[in-house]
Amino acid sequence: MAKYVSDLILDNGLAYLKANGTEEYLCTSQPGDRAAAIAAAVASKTDLGTGDFTGPADGSVSGRKMTVNAQAGLTASATGTATHIAICTGTTLLLVTTVTSQEVTSGNTVNLPAFSEEIRDVTP
Repeated sequence: MAKYVSDLILDNGLAYLKANGTEEYLCTSQPGDRAAAIAAAVASKTDLGTGDFTGPADGSVSGRKMTVNAQAGLTASATGTATHIAICTGTTLLLVTTVTSQEVTSGNTVNLPAFSEEIRDVTP
């Protein structure tokens, strides 16, 4: 028998991200927890709400995806080469993704790109 997972199952994980992801950090390295995300951050948005996410929707490859919308006009809090974005709750690291490496200078304006997290369908 082939494997199957309902979109409801996949959507619940993505809905958790949307409902609980309240902080977005642009980081100079891959953080392993929320404290590391904060320590590595060169810019942040700490008031994410459900309006900062789009989805769940059909995945680009398969399954389901959630898009974290672009954030424009943030002020850089430090200088460094940004390589990762982290999404956190007030206590927990939920998601880390890579971004195109960019030089960030403290005090300058930073724009964070939109990105999607996809949970793919099971394969038989």
